[in-house]
Amino acid sequence: MKISISGLRGIYGQDLDLHQAVRFAGAFSSLLRSKDLTSCALARDTRPSGRIISQAVAAGLMANGIDVYNFGIAPTPLVFRESRKVGAGLVVTSSHNPLEWNGLKFIINGRGLFEDELRDMMEIYSHNESHAAPASNPGSEFEGHPTYLEEVADLVGRKSQDSRVKIGLDPGGGAACGYAGRLFKRLGFAFSSINDVPGVSSRGPDPTADELGDLQGLVRSGGLDYGFALDLDGDRLVVVLSKDAGNPNPQARVEKLGADATLLVCLARVIQMGMTKFVTSIDTSVAIEKYAKEHGARVDYSKVGEANVVNKMLQVGADAGGEGSSAGFIMPGFNMCRDGFLASAIIATLDRKIVSECVEFASQFAQIRTKIPAESALHSRIMSRLPELLARESSDILEIDGIKAIIDENSWVLVRPSNTEHAIRISVESTRQKARPLYDRVSKEILGICENLR
Repeated sequence: MKISISGLRGIYGQDLDLHQAVRFAGAFSSLLRSKDLTSCALARDTRPSGRIISQAVAAGLMANGIDVYNFGIAPTPLVFRESRKVGAGLVVTSSHNPLEWNGLKFIINGRGLFEDELRDMMEIYSHNESHAAPASNPGSEFEGHPTYLEEVADLVGRKSQDSRVKIGLDPGGGAACGYAGRLFKRLGFAFSSINDVPGVSSRGPDPTADELGDLQGLVRSGGLDYGFALDLDGDRLVVVLSKDAGNPNPQARVEKLGADATLLVCLARVIQMGMTKFVTSIDTSVAIEKYAKEHGARVDYSKVGEANVVNKMLQVGADAGGEGSSAGFIMPGFNMCRDGFLASAIIATLDRKIVSECVEFASQFAQIRTKIPAESALHSRIMSRLPELLARESSDILEIDGIKAIIDENSWVLVRPSNTEHAIRISVESTRQKARPLYDRVSKEILGICENLR
């Protein structure tokens, strides 16, 4: 089982079972009661194990005196938004992981758990099998009635019904089914959908790892401007952009945007809305900071991880930002999580010329993100040798999260120990000509350190 501030994930029936789900619900209940919170929004994605785990979690919450507002199958951003109204939220999902996986995402006051809260909850889980005596007044279950889509539409601004922009939607058979279409109908866009039946999809749960051939075909055949693919719980967005929109053409040029380019387009839109203060994770493309500076905005950096980005946003009072590595757009004033629905609506309402300019701007740079196998017991020793190694050709060393070496104004290397795998993660960015040679050189040296310590 993988446990982090992003939640817990495991293969159902192997390292995650109903007993554990109830125990975690009990531990989360104790954490909520320590903060005088007594209600929780609950939803799930469309994984086969989702229904029974959701039922077990609801029972665990109610047994410990927590009222449950059950939204059934619903996207993660909806639960984050609704949790602001009831105090807490819990989503049964493992996001973009394979279907045999499942997990739990925990939410307090509209945000994910901070690291100290995760430690507190895990301590409860580890030291008390029952976590809390059954409450003298058990909680009740209510049907959830979300207003999330209306709130997204009100924030972004509705388009007229004769808008020339046309959209293709691919919710991947996940929790976004139905919701994505209702959002764009409310926004006034013409749209077509594929994979819009819960639990039925021609592609996998992770759109970042899929070629999205069916969505690209839909964009081409329909003469559409954009294709928006969401992962199984709706927090992650991948964009297919047509370069020949307007005329149905099987040979039309389409492009699946990289994660950093997608985030840049989102930030360009909110700059138009008057926002100037951003936070991105330390592994985000330099293109975003450069673009922000050119438009009178500034960027601060956080540790990698959605909750870390949100935490930094709250500390500095940021307007927006996110994770470049996952295209995770976050606008904390609206939702303190990656929000694929908000991101898609924001992109669709941005002038196409600016979208093209952002994509061109981001294309100057190339990112390589990978990992090297390394036993967790060796991580600290490997990392201790890196500052001296990376300092040889860098102008600055940052240790916000792992070790980031700034090579020049266009190039950097970030090395981080994995929290969930026996691996060292390596991220590199530079110009398109220099990125691969830089990665090859650095990864070879780090691999040599790993082999010497074995």
